[in-house]
Amino acid sequence: MNVLLIFVLIFWLLSALVMVGSILMHSSKGTGLSDIIAGQVYSNISGTSIIEKNLDRITIISAVVFMVCILALALIYPQGSINQ
Repeated sequence: MNVLLIFVLIFWLLSALVMVGSILMHSSKGTGLSDIIAGQVYSNISGTSIIEKNLDRITIISAVVFMVCILALALIYPQGSINQ
């Protein structure tokens, strides 16, 4: 494997993990049972809007890096060019 491939694969894996983690940390916007139970606990905590904005930014940045890595992998190895 060449250095460029390893570099892109590492960024791809890290961006995927960050994206999954940041999506899971978002608070739910629904009216399900978990929102009813935990809604009263979190409603008194101030500063959640700043945290949510930063979490949105992290999610968007990691999604963009993920897409760029996928496009770079498609350019590095076009269809049918991987030889074993």
